[in-house]
Amino acid sequence: MLWIKTLHIVFVASWFAGLFYLPRIFVNLAMLDKAETATRERLLKMSDKLMRFTTLLMVPALVFGLILWLYYGVGLAEQATWMHAKIALVVLVGWYHHQCARQLKKFHAGLVTQSHVWFRFFNEIPVVLMLFIVALVVHKPDSVLAFLGQMALVLVLFVALVMVALRVFKSSKSNA
Repeated sequence: MLWIKTLHIVFVASWFAGLFYLPRIFVNLAMLDKAETATRERLLKMSDKLMRFTTLLMVPALVFGLILWLYYGVGLAEQATWMHAKIALVVLVGWYHHQCARQLKKFHAGLVTQSHVWFRFFNEIPVVLMLFIVALVVHKPDSVLAFLGQMALVLVLFVALVMVALRVFKSSKSNA
């Protein structure tokens, strides 16, 4: 079982690496001028390859997770509501993966209307999902709703801290 768990973790981490990077390429694509066709084609080719590779990584990540859940019984206990929450969040990750594929098709067709700023926010969604999933797996809380509320509070505080740090950094840079 430990080897299955190891492979599950490695494939999930690899899948998320692709989901972290692909929208970052979208940010760069959204910032391009129409005249920069060579750069656009290079970024689209990189995106296509990354989407294919990320999709290939998703399949074993999910299969090994299903084996752990259904065959070895990880999270099947009656009090394992954390597993239901984790599965719901993994479904959201799959939805996000699908949205990345849709955005890539829009970039190919030249139909993207979102700005690079929108893609910067879009890029943060898998980070938040991964944070919540890992926290659920590590803590295995009895009360999932209370735990997710605590996680949301931690996330808000973290974002506020980052925003304050960015303001301090910007003001110190402009004063120099």
